[in-house]
Amino acid sequence: MMQIIIPAPKNYISTCKRICSELENRSVSLEVIEGGSERQYSIWNGIKVLNSDIELVAVHDAARPFVKEEFIANCFKIADEFGGAVLGVPVKDTIKEVKRDLEIRSTPKRSSLWQAQTPQVFKKDLIVEAYESALKQDFLGTDDASLVERIGGKVKMVMGEAENLKITYPLDLKMAELIAGGLE
Repeated sequence: MMQIIIPAPKNYISTCKRICSELENRSVSLEVIEGGSERQYSIWNGIKVLNSDIELVAVHDAARPFVKEEFIANCFKIADEFGGAVLGVPVKDTIKEVKRDLEIRSTPKRSSLWQAQTPQVFKKDLIVEAYESALKQDFLGTDDASLVERIGGKVKMVMGEAENLKITYPLDLKMAELIAGGLE
């Protein structure tokens, strides 16, 4: 059985549970839990309630509603073989590394830079070890893969697509409306 765990802010738990009750079926277990003060703590809360028979763990941001099933399946396949997989796309912009005073320090080669997306999928033992290490050392990563990389775990990038955008800013919402309109 597939297990889906949704960490949510405390004041939205009952709303999420109501919505999820309409979606749950015999092959999918949906559970809404209280999230944490940071994304990383929310994910850890979810990891702690995983069923013991789970072998692969996928983390996906609700702010990315347009991921396609084929990309999710590919991430699972790669993670099963390699240990970890992150959906992403090559960056299209030139990236600058800057100092605190905004003076440019360097310009990394664009050919080796990718924009990480979700889902990010890992073997359960690997992601648990990465989270436990981060918690013990009070390390806050920017994504799940950064925690796995930090303990020496191997993570492979999986080609995604730009439509798997993260809705963060008002402009992103307008882009999402255009994408959703094209899906109808």
